[in-house]
Amino acid sequence: MERNELIRWMVLNEICDDYENVDQIILPCVATDCAKLGFVVERSHIVNALGELIEGGLAKAYLLSGTKPAEELRGMPLLDVIEEDFKTYFYATPRGKELPLSDESWWPFDDERNPRP
Repeated sequence: MERNELIRWMVLNEICDDYENVDQIILPCVATDCAKLGFVVERSHIVNALGELIEGGLAKAYLLSGTKPAEELRGMPLLDVIEEDFKTYFYATPRGKELPLSDESWWPFDDERNPRP
């Protein structure tokens, strides 16, 4: 599997069970997994993957606040700088949630989260 495609799958996997922020959860988790596979992932790779997932109808972006309901954003928000207030979150669409479960052969780790040979 091509590296960008693997990153896209990993990002989708991170946002399937909850709203997640790029800087708070998605980047650290995906970067840790990619390091186990021997390559570095940068924030721009995560942002690009999220944009592709949104464009493909597999994810949506939201503004979250502790005092208001989630506000769905149209398209991919501009995320040029690291968020300090963690307001922008991403969540998989129903179709996006089904995709990783439909074919788990893309997952590069064994049950102990070690890279498969």
